Amino acid sequence: MSQSAYDPFGEPVPAVDNSIVNGRASQWLKTAGTSVFWVLVAAIVLARAVYFEPGVFSFERAVAWAQGLLAAL
Repeated sequence: MSQSAYDPFGEPVPAVDNSIVNGRASQWLKTAGTSVFWVLVAAIVLARAVYFEPGVFSFERAVAWAQGLLAAL
């Protein structure tokens, strides 16, 4: 016999059949969503690698910017 569940207002909550909840559609949607997410992650990382310009993010420019910022304060 299962435990009776109650909502915050004291009303009994009907039991849910687990076989209905874990259907094929929900498993398919979970797999599809996870796959889309990782494909987007891979596409973004690949695009950043292809279009990366090393001279734009140089350490010397970052130090000069930080020194300029400190001088302005």
